[in-house]
Amino acid sequence: MLKKFPGLFSALILMASMAIGQTKQVNIVFIGNSITRGAGLQHPKEEAPPVKAVEWLRSKLKATIAFSNQGVSGSTTLDFLPSVNRLFNNVVTAANEFNGNTQALLVFSMVLGTNDSAIEGPNGSPVSSAQYEKNIKAIIDSLLALYPKCIIVLHHPIWYSPNTQNSSRYLGAGLARLQTYFPILDKMPKTYPGKVYVGYTQGFKFFSKHPELFIQEQGAQGIFQLHPNADGAAKLGTDWGKAIQIILKTKGIN
Repeated sequence: MLKKFPGLFSALILMASMAIGQTKQVNIVFIGNSITRGAGLQHPKEEAPPVKAVEWLRSKLKATIAFSNQGVSGSTTLDFLPSVNRLFNNVVTAANEFNGNTQALLVFSMVLGTNDSAIEGPNGSPVSSAQYEKNIKAIIDSLLALYPKCIIVLHHPIWYSPNTQNSSRYLGAGLARLQTYFPILDKMPKTYPGKVYVGYTQGFKFFSKHPELFIQEQGAQGIFQLHPNADGAAKLGTDWGKAIQIILKTKGIN
């Protein structure tokens, strides 16, 4: 049949070539707090962890990647609850700006919990593990309802020093509370198979051994470590990127 219609054969070859050569699009919305935002960095627009994560992904994947940094200093899971009509609205606005390419994969990369764990200061703190789980699920449920084809990547929050106290109090009790959130994040993929993934999980352990990767901040309890410096942000962002890369490969994006 193709011999009788050489034009059809040529068209099929052209279509196949275009499909093979087509660049895939990935759009990432980063949800988080001051660490995601890049607080304390001299050049956050160039140095914040989301920037470094995307730099890594662009260097490794044959895909076009766009992103939006929706990290907000001091924020907790309560601040991002859809029912509050505050920070969640900004996330939706950012995601909708990517809607021009309906073939693109929309990814939400989320790291929340540091401020939830504080003894006092941030909104709702201290947030119990039970409430933290309810909040995380509420955010996930709303994102999946709005964007059923998206995927959500949950990274573990990183370590902070047990004497951390700025305008809020974290201290040892907060650090212990923070670790109770990790099993909650780890079980989310079973609740949302194929839609929710656990990303970078080693940040707590790694950064606890590398205080030199933090900005050295003065607080009521002495010099504390909470926000990564430029080197720390680069390390954190790269590890987020590596975790996201592994997940994207399961979606056929290499």
